[in-house]
Amino acid sequence: MSKQPLTIPNLISLAKSFCEQESKTPNSELFGVTDGKAVGTHIEHKFKDFLLSKYELQVGSSANGIDLPSSEINTDIKVTSIDKPQSSCPFKNAQQKIFGLGYNLLVFVYDKHDNAKTKTALLDFVSCSFIEKDRTADYQTTTTILQMIDNKANAEDIFAYLNDRNIPADEFTLMQIAEQILKNPPKQGYLTISNALQWRLQYQRIVDLSENVTGITKIIDNC
Repeated sequence: MSKQPLTIPNLISLAKSFCEQESKTPNSELFGVTDGKAVGTHIEHKFKDFLLSKYELQVGSSANGIDLPSSEINTDIKVTSIDKPQSSCPFKNAQQKIFGLGYNLLVFVYDKHDNAKTKTALLDFVSCSFIEKDRTADYQTTTTILQMIDNKANAEDIFAYLNDRNIPADEFTLMQIAEQILKNPPKQGYLTISNALQWRLQYQRIVDLSENVTGITKIIDNC
């Protein structure tokens, strides 16, 4: 019997089941592991296997792009510790900080406990969120831009702001972005995105989010 194709609602439902299951399952492979990247890679692979056991889906890799790259899902999986909920992602262009990354995020946040007696680790998933691509821009940048638009800012005003914020682009590109912003204002983003050769994404605002926001689904919220 062939499997059904994965959908976003299925993905969200399975993420919830996975978090609940893993939060109760001791893991000997992660005992004593302090490298967050190693923990993240282990959980990403385990979750992909969990998905593949139930649905038909296209799977990518962090080396080749996003984890679930099909046009229907278009989602990258991020796994991070509650101690400092952040990760990196490839820099594509400066517009990502303003208009979003261009793909959805599924963010797992865990609290890891090692048990010396059993030599196992327990990952308690305290937060899991699905963030639609339109909400993956930088919070402060989009907040200010939307306020400036409300205050009748022109392209030169927005260009000056982008320049002052050290958005990583040359002046010609910044002016193009400013004009694009006026024609197509961004949605309010909810990530903190630091400039670097790779974007540094920080998720504390998502973890702490208490109000309902269209485009953000809090799957697990035990913080």
